Amino acid sequence: MKPVKTGFPPADGYEQRLRLSFGLMGLIWVTGLVGHFTSFGEWPALVLYVLGSIGVVVYRGARNGDWEKMYLSGGNLKGALKWGGIAGLALFVMDIANTVMYYTNGGAPMAEMEMLLVGRSLLYFFPLLILAEEFLWRGIMFSSMLERGFNRHLTVMLTALFYTLNHFAVAPVGMFERGLMAMMAFPIGVIGGYIVLRNRNVWGSVLLHSMTMISMMLDIFVIPKLISG
Repeated sequence: MKPVKTGFPPADGYEQRLRLSFGLMGLIWVTGLVGHFTSFGEWPALVLYVLGSIGVVVYRGARNGDWEKMYLSGGNLKGALKWGGIAGLALFVMDIANTVMYYTNGGAPMAEMEMLLVGRSLLYFFPLLILAEEFLWRGIMFSSMLERGFNRHLTVMLTALFYTLNHFAVAPVGMFERGLMAMMAFPIGVIGGYIVLRNRNVWGSVLLHSMTMISMMLDIFVIPKLISG
């Protein structure tokens, strides 16, 4: 039996990964938009974001052995972790300093985020969220864009921008707190992107992201009490 001609050339591996990553991003954003104007809220988009991002990467890695192509293995792991740690520490210090100034000048605490993390026990959900974000933006999407021939600096900026905008699609809090998270996300995306670009390994960006998440926990739970006390 002859294969059916579809009119489209067969997709290479990187093209399949590119379509998967952009298709998932689009589906997440549409789900978030629908949820925002219905009673579902952003929760379906958030669940799709986490499970979809990890699921797509694990599927490609297990089925096609794309671990190294998606920067989850190989590359310069030692260099990635070194620069991720250095950049993470720098952002950690800057974030704490900015948060102290923010609250000292009368800034409002992130009450909705605190309620989600404590009241709904989502604090334990953050390790999975970090992996999902890094696997999607700095893993499968980033690597397939470079392999497709996108300019490397454009790849860093676009994936950082997509990652930043995604906070408005999936964060189940008010727009003000989404904006605060987006402001913190963009430098993570840019610096993490250049770490991945230099080392072809995503784990340095994971380390950077984890350190900034720790600083965010201090922003929410510790610093407001110190300032008010």
